[in-house]
Amino acid sequence: MSGFPPPQVVDDLVLANHILSNEGVLDAFGHVSARHPTTPDRFLISQTRAPELVETGDLQLLDLRGERVAGAEGRSYEEVAIHAAVYRGRSDVGAVVHSHAPSVIPFGVTGVPLRPIYHMGSVIGHEIKVWDIAQRFGETDLLVRAATEADDLAAALGGRTAVLMRGHGCVVTGADLRAAVFAAVYLERNATLLAASLRLGEVRGLSKAETQRASEMLRGRAGDRAWEYWVRRLPHRATNP
Repeated sequence: MSGFPPPQVVDDLVLANHILSNEGVLDAFGHVSARHPTTPDRFLISQTRAPELVETGDLQLLDLRGERVAGAEGRSYEEVAIHAAVYRGRSDVGAVVHSHAPSVIPFGVTGVPLRPIYHMGSVIGHEIKVWDIAQRFGETDLLVRAATEADDLAAALGGRTAVLMRGHGCVVTGADLRAAVFAAVYLERNATLLAASLRLGEVRGLSKAETQRASEMLRGRAGDRAWEYWVRRLPHRATNP
């Protein structure tokens, strides 16, 4: 399609939707996007559809206002403003995941901080803020539709990998799709393990230095290794690799 990113980005975005669904990060809701590698004021995302069902024909190319430029003519996700705001504010971000992973939700509503407790969880960063839409915008339905809301969320994210959304979910970023998927999966895994650990007693999390060193160790080949594994785990790939 005219103006679309290279086929590898298109294929990876479809796979990212399927992987995040299969690994329990996304369900019927949530979404993942990829910035255009040569046109940075454009990003690719599916039209409104459950991630597990996304196909190439569902993809839309949007501008940084969240307006459709090319691709599927169906309705866009209501919260494309989240993706647009992150791309506007972070030139280093090449992919964004917005999920409602159940294991993450409690850390946005209890005051218990979500922090890395094992080496694989280091990719989420040492500090994860909680953004509360009610603080500036009052009692809403919690969806982030307006640019002002999305910009406020992006400001809370800052230069970090992830930010939690009180009573809603989280936003996870990456330099590219594979990095964002890796971080989103291990954010969910780390949250599950932290909740279990808190039931057993006092938790010793990773230090700031440990977080940095472990996350550096996991960049690059570890992400490719995980991606290959997650692709093979997809039901249709397991029978037709």
